Amino acid sequence: MEMAIYEKLEDGTYGGEIPGLEGVIAFGTTLRRCELELRSTLEDWILVGFHLGHTLPVLAGMDLNKPTHGHLESLQTT
Repeated sequence: MEMAIYEKLEDGTYGGEIPGLEGVIAFGTTLRRCELELRSTLEDWILVGFHLGHTLPVLAGMDLNKPTHGHLESLQTT
């Protein structure tokens, strides 16, 4: 979310996107509403990517393709 870019549109509403994540865009009547919608869109984008087996991009040093906690690996073996 730190990489998000927001713009006030001609009609007074807001649009937001996260560069490098195709399709992660949102709109809202206020900046706060746009931020919330963008967060929701990002979460859905990640979940759909996992479900479809896509490799997700590494952003800001965060690689969502690799588990970061050892307990996740142990859960997969039980």
